[in-house]
Amino acid sequence: MAHTAASIKIGSTPDQVWKLIGGFDSLPDWLPYIPSSETSEGGRIRHLANPDGDSIVERLEAFNDKERYYSYSIMKAPFPVTNYLSTLQVKEGADGESSLVEWFGHFTPVGVTDEEAIELFHGIYEEGLTALQKAFLD
Repeated sequence: MAHTAASIKIGSTPDQVWKLIGGFDSLPDWLPYIPSSETSEGGRIRHLANPDGDSIVERLEAFNDKERYYSYSIMKAPFPVTNYLSTLQVKEGADGESSLVEWFGHFTPVGVTDEEAIELFHGIYEEGLTALQKAFLD
């Protein structure tokens, strides 16, 4: 099983950051390459579309509003992996006024090397966190 992680410091409080990203259906609010999201099964399944029109279906596996994190698995996607489980979490920065946002995942590559799968998801996480940081600079 392969894994990767990315993190970024954001100059806003954890509550402000979590307010933007804490909803399982909120990816289009801050992630430019996910233009739409629809939920089903009481909000536990999200149906995403990427700019290429590919369908991505993910299941909410864990949600903790108090600790500001959620974990999700991929049910259907154009990615070369199985057994995907990822977590998005907002922590308080050392100064008490900023946030540390972490996005990490574990997965089993299929038809690609561990390094190729890691590079794919690390890029997604880093680009996503950079877009999130930009949302707080505008």
